[in-house]
Amino acid sequence: MGFPFGAGLSASKAIEAKMAIENGAREIDMVLPIGRLRGKEYDYVHHDIKTVHDACGDVPLKIILETSMLTREEIIGACVICREVGVAFVKTSTGFGGGGAKSDDVQLMKAVVGDGVEVKASGGIRTYENAIEMYNAGARRIGASASVAIVTKHM
Repeated sequence: MGFPFGAGLSASKAIEAKMAIENGAREIDMVLPIGRLRGKEYDYVHHDIKTVHDACGDVPLKIILETSMLTREEIIGACVICREVGVAFVKTSTGFGGGGAKSDDVQLMKAVVGDGVEVKASGGIRTYENAIEMYNAGARRIGASASVAIVTKHM
């Protein structure tokens, strides 16, 4: 929902999520409203994420932060909101925003969300070593277009 910058109405994102679930989606990805987060509109960001989270019911919601566009403080703020709402995952990147997963960001995200929320590292992971680095930083899912090559090269 809200690709690639999280823009759009919360209600529209919620309807889109419901429709996706009705059509078989077993997880929902949503980009948080990056501009609103950067503008320190934390209540809006919270409402936006909670609206979609509520629409998802028992279907896991992953919130994409697009960490390459955020400061450390913004990443922390986003993760605090996600933890409060109770999303299933926070994710580093859409793959469209430039930059990708960095182990320092993954480690920070995991430290803030704690055990109740998982971290997915996505974007720029092209080698087995990159994937292991993200895992060691706290990611329990890896998003990589090179996933087949990463896995088969080390079997």
